[in-house]
Amino acid sequence: FNPKLTQNWISRFEIWPYLETYALDAEKELLAEFQGKPDLIVGNYSDGNLVAFLLSRKLKTTQCNIAHALEKSKYLLSNLYWQESEEKYHFALQFTADIIAMNAANCIVTSTYQEIVGQPDSVGQYESYKCFTMPDLYHVVNGIELFSPKFNVVPPGVNESVYFPYTRIEDRVQGDRDRLNELLFTLEDPEQVFGKLDDPQKRPLFSMARLDRIKNLTGLAELFGKSQELQEKCNLILVAGKLRAEETDDYEEAEEIKKLYAIIDQYNLHGKIRWLGVRLSKSLSGEIYRVIADAQGIFVQPALFEAFGLTILEAMITGIPTFGTQFGGPLEIIQDGVNGFYINPTNHQETAQRILDFLSKCEHNPNYWYEISTRGIDRVYSTYTWKIHTTKLLTLARTYGFWNYSSKENREDMLRYIEALFYLIYKPRAKALLAEHANR
Repeated sequence: FNPKLTQNWISRFEIWPYLETYALDAEKELLAEFQGKPDLIVGNYSDGNLVAFLLSRKLKTTQCNIAHALEKSKYLLSNLYWQESEEKYHFALQFTADIIAMNAANCIVTSTYQEIVGQPDSVGQYESYKCFTMPDLYHVVNGIELFSPKFNVVPPGVNESVYFPYTRIEDRVQGDRDRLNELLFTLEDPEQVFGKLDDPQKRPLFSMARLDRIKNLTGLAELFGKSQELQEKCNLILVAGKLRAEETDDYEEAEEIKKLYAIIDQYNLHGKIRWLGVRLSKSLSGEIYRVIADAQGIFVQPALFEAFGLTILEAMITGIPTFGTQFGGPLEIIQDGVNGFYINPTNHQETAQRILDFLSKCEHNPNYWYEISTRGIDRVYSTYTWKIHTTKLLTLARTYGFWNYSSKENREDMLRYIEALFYLIYKPRAKALLAEHANR
């Protein structure tokens, strides 16, 4: 055991003790690489944002945060009952890191408006940090200024060299297409594939995500199992992490693996489902969508909450009609009934019926699948490309770089207070978690 280093994969809920050492090491490497200080440091996710805070404070440079997904709004009442789940999730560390990083940042980039302030019937991810209590730890009042000009909505884009429409045959590699077609529908390899389809020619109902409770692939399998009509018309194909619970160190993933097997047995989905336990390269992940589109498939994103929905963009730009969760970012990507469809993944019957209605329209009008496919492609190209995203991000870098330079004295008191939170609350808890790791 090396307290400054972890050689193995580690859960995102356990990584906190190693971040300060990582920031110190990264500082040396960055200064050597750039032969000077960087102009902008961009953090990604809660852990990356804390590292960005430590680096930007040390180097006195502009800090930009991109949270992608803040756990607090995903886990209901997680702040009130933090002590009950602390051993597994370490929310005391994560929420403290979030508060520190978001207040220290000069610029915060979000994917959607609702990520900041939510909707009339749901709280925003950042809004959930405005006022909350963690009993016996601290009480937060005005934890983040939601109307601060530091907030910017800049949706991420897709890499058009990897994710492009299935109709661009000249840009596709025939060998990859053939291999993935076999992998998705017919290959028998128990090491990486579970399930043999009785009728591989049925329309594929496709989803690709990691196996965790929020991504809810088990919920998709269950609603498929409950709908006999859906089983008659489609095969369910999932690309999802590992096939065996004993192969993962992630408790939540292991539980979801066991649950998925139980659902397959409960609803007797053998012959109707394929579960691929594979990790695909970027180029192959683009092609796998296109192979599904070749078969006039459907993409379903059934998450209980999705901060944005990058897989939705990937599916839409490759030409697959897409059904996305109504909880989170997909509400701002999809125009319901125009270039995709909303679903409520907590209502299995309603979701199954929405998919069946689409299939019925396709049967009565063979062009309907192509119409939704084309509109989905157009939607992504008009709004969600990598070029659009990077152009906006570079503009923000220049704007906030100047702002940071011209108004440093206005932030120093707050930054000192944030440092106090880091040293008095975060560091002691991170040190205690590191001691736990040493004794495991």
